[in-house]
Amino acid sequence: MKSTSQLGHEFELRPRFEIELPYTNKKAIEIFKNAKAKQKKFVIHQVDDHIFIKLPTTKQHFWSPQLDLEIIEINDTSSLLKGLYGPKPGVWTLFMFIHFVVATLFIGIGIWLYSNVSLERPFAVQLFLLALLLVLWFVLYFAGRMGKSAGRKEMLQLNAFIIQILEL
Repeated sequence: MKSTSQLGHEFELRPRFEIELPYTNKKAIEIFKNAKAKQKKFVIHQVDDHIFIKLPTTKQHFWSPQLDLEIIEINDTSSLLKGLYGPKPGVWTLFMFIHFVVATLFIGIGIWLYSNVSLERPFAVQLFLLALLLVLWFVLYFAGRMGKSAGRKEMLQLNAFIIQILEL
Protein backbone atom coordinates (compact mmCIF):
# COMPACT_ATOMS: atom_id res chain seq x y z
CA MET A 1 0.00 0.00 0.00
CA LYS A 2 1.17 3.52 -0.65
CA SER A 3 2.33 5.28 2.44
CA THR A 4 0.48 8.44 3.35
CA SER A 5 3.50 10.48 2.32
CA GLN A 6 3.25 9.07 -1.22
CA LEU A 7 -0.45 9.81 -1.72
CA GLY A 8 -0.85 12.73 -4.08
CA HIS A 9 2.72 12.76 -5.40
CA GLU A 10 2.05 10.62 -8.46
CA PHE A 11 0.71 11.64 -11.85
CA GLU A 12 -2.64 9.88 -11.60
CA LEU A 13 -5.76 11.75 -10.51
CA ARG A 14 -7.40 8.66 -8.97
CA PRO A 15 -4.78 6.73 -6.95
CA ARG A 16 -5.15 2.94 -6.67
CA PHE A 17 -3.63 0.40 -4.34
CA GLU A 18 -3.63 -3.34 -3.62
CA ILE A 19 -3.07 -5.07 -0.28
CA GLU A 20 -2.94 -8.79 0.37
CA LEU A 21 -4.93 -9.51 3.53
CA PRO A 22 -4.15 -12.48 5.79
CA TYR A 23 -7.82 -13.49 6.01
CA THR A 24 -10.73 -14.32 3.71
CA ASN A 25 -12.89 -11.74 1.99
CA LYS A 26 -15.85 -12.73 4.20
CA LYS A 27 -13.81 -11.88 7.32
CA ALA A 28 -12.71 -8.55 5.75
CA ILE A 29 -16.31 -7.67 4.89
CA GLU A 30 -17.31 -8.54 8.46
CA ILE A 31 -14.60 -6.16 9.75
CA PHE A 32 -16.09 -3.33 7.67
CA LYS A 33 -19.63 -4.17 8.85
CA ASN A 34 -18.44 -3.98 12.46
CA ALA A 35 -16.67 -0.69 11.76
CA LYS A 36 -19.87 0.71 10.25
CA ALA A 37 -21.76 -0.08 13.45
CA LYS A 38 -19.08 1.25 15.82
CA GLN A 39 -18.21 4.63 14.31
CA LYS A 40 -19.94 7.68 12.78
CA LYS A 41 -16.94 9.45 11.21
CA PHE A 42 -17.39 7.74 7.82
CA VAL A 43 -20.34 6.39 5.86
CA ILE A 44 -19.74 2.78 4.81
CA HIS A 45 -21.84 0.99 2.18
CA GLN A 46 -21.37 -2.62 1.15
CA VAL A 47 -22.58 -4.31 -2.04
CA ASP A 48 -21.41 -7.91 -2.45
CA ASP A 49 -17.58 -7.80 -2.31
CA HIS A 50 -17.43 -4.01 -2.74
CA ILE A 51 -17.13 -1.50 0.07
CA PHE A 52 -17.67 2.25 -0.43
CA ILE A 53 -16.38 4.61 2.26
CA LYS A 54 -17.02 8.35 2.23
CA LEU A 55 -17.48 11.29 4.55
CA PRO A 56 -20.96 12.09 5.90
CA THR A 57 -22.89 14.47 3.63
CA THR A 58 -22.62 17.32 6.14
CA LYS A 59 -18.79 17.22 5.95
CA GLN A 60 -18.48 16.83 2.17
CA HIS A 61 -17.48 19.51 -0.31
CA PHE A 62 -17.51 19.35 -4.12
CA TRP A 63 -14.09 17.66 -4.31
CA SER A 64 -14.53 15.29 -1.35
CA PRO A 65 -13.05 11.90 -2.18
CA GLN A 66 -14.50 8.50 -1.55
CA LEU A 67 -12.74 5.19 -1.27
CA ASP A 68 -14.01 2.27 -3.35
CA LEU A 69 -12.75 -1.11 -2.17
CA GLU A 70 -13.07 -4.52 -3.77
CA ILE A 71 -12.17 -7.60 -1.75
CA ILE A 72 -11.20 -10.59 -3.89
CA GLU A 73 -10.72 -14.01 -2.35
CA ILE A 74 -7.35 -15.55 -3.25
CA ASN A 75 -7.65 -18.81 -1.32
CA ASP A 76 -9.05 -20.16 1.97
CA THR A 77 -6.70 -18.06 4.10
CA SER A 78 -6.11 -14.80 2.22
CA SER A 79 -7.74 -12.17 0.04
CA LEU A 80 -6.75 -9.18 -2.06
CA LEU A 81 -8.02 -5.70 -1.22
CA LYS A 82 -8.09 -3.37 -4.23
CA GLY A 83 -8.73 0.30 -3.51
CA LEU A 84 -9.45 3.37 -5.59
CA TYR A 85 -9.55 6.92 -4.23
CA GLY A 86 -11.61 9.27 -6.34
CA PRO A 87 -14.24 11.97 -6.37
CA LYS A 88 -17.91 11.21 -6.06
CA PRO A 89 -19.19 9.38 -9.17
CA GLY A 90 -21.32 12.36 -10.23
CA VAL A 91 -18.33 14.71 -10.14
CA TRP A 92 -16.15 12.23 -12.04
CA THR A 93 -18.86 11.68 -14.69
CA LEU A 94 -19.29 15.44 -15.20
CA PHE A 95 -15.53 15.89 -15.44
CA MET A 96 -15.17 13.12 -18.05
CA PHE A 97 -18.17 14.43 -20.02
CA ILE A 98 -16.57 17.88 -20.26
CA HIS A 99 -13.30 16.24 -21.39
CA PHE A 100 -15.22 14.30 -24.06
CA VAL A 101 -16.93 17.47 -25.35
CA VAL A 102 -13.61 19.33 -25.51
CA ALA A 103 -11.94 16.42 -27.35
CA THR A 104 -14.82 16.15 -29.83
CA LEU A 105 -14.75 19.90 -30.51
CA PHE A 106 -10.96 19.75 -30.91
CA ILE A 107 -11.26 17.03 -33.56
CA GLY A 108 -14.12 18.81 -35.35
CA ILE A 109 -12.36 22.17 -35.41
CA GLY A 110 -9.13 20.43 -36.47
CA ILE A 111 -10.97 18.99 -39.49
CA TRP A 112 -12.43 22.43 -40.23
CA LEU A 113 -8.93 23.94 -40.02
CA TYR A 114 -7.52 21.28 -42.36
CA SER A 115 -10.33 21.94 -44.87
CA ASN A 116 -9.68 25.67 -44.86
CA VAL A 117 -5.91 25.19 -45.23
CA SER A 118 -6.48 22.73 -48.12
CA LEU A 119 -8.85 25.15 -49.86
CA GLU A 120 -6.44 28.04 -49.25
CA ARG A 121 -9.04 29.98 -47.28
CA PRO A 122 -8.44 32.06 -44.12
CA PHE A 123 -8.07 29.89 -41.03
CA ALA A 124 -7.26 32.29 -38.17
CA VAL A 125 -10.60 31.62 -36.44
CA GLN A 126 -9.97 27.87 -36.41
CA LEU A 127 -6.43 28.31 -35.03
CA PHE A 128 -7.79 30.58 -32.31
CA LEU A 129 -10.51 28.07 -31.38
CA LEU A 130 -7.99 25.19 -31.27
CA ALA A 131 -5.69 27.24 -29.03
CA LEU A 132 -8.67 28.09 -26.80
CA LEU A 133 -9.61 24.41 -26.52
CA LEU A 134 -6.02 23.51 -25.72
CA VAL A 135 -6.01 26.10 -22.92
CA LEU A 136 -9.35 24.71 -21.69
CA TRP A 137 -7.84 21.20 -21.63
CA PHE A 138 -4.99 22.41 -19.42
CA VAL A 139 -7.47 24.25 -17.19
CA LEU A 140 -9.46 21.02 -16.77
CA TYR A 141 -6.31 19.09 -15.92
CA PHE A 142 -5.18 21.61 -13.32
CA ALA A 143 -8.72 21.84 -11.91
CA GLY A 144 -8.56 18.08 -11.38
CA ARG A 145 -5.19 18.41 -9.66
CA MET A 146 -6.53 21.23 -7.48
CA GLY A 147 -9.57 19.11 -6.65
CA LYS A 148 -7.31 16.27 -5.63
CA SER A 149 -5.34 18.70 -3.46
CA ALA A 150 -8.55 20.01 -1.90
CA GLY A 151 -9.56 16.46 -0.99
CA ARG A 152 -6.09 15.37 0.16
CA LYS A 153 -6.84 15.74 3.88
CA GLU A 154 -9.95 13.58 3.57
CA MET A 155 -8.05 11.06 1.43
CA LEU A 156 -5.45 10.72 4.18
CA GLN A 157 -8.24 10.28 6.74
CA LEU A 158 -9.78 7.49 4.64
CA ASN A 159 -6.33 5.90 4.31
CA ALA A 160 -5.72 6.05 8.07
CA PHE A 161 -9.20 4.64 8.73
CA ILE A 162 -8.71 1.48 6.67
CA ILE A 163 -5.22 0.96 8.07
CA GLN A 164 -6.67 1.21 11.56
CA ILE A 165 -9.66 -1.11 11.12
CA LEU A 166 -7.74 -3.70 9.10
CA GLU A 167 -4.85 -3.48 11.60
CA LEU A 168 -2.20 -3.08 8.87
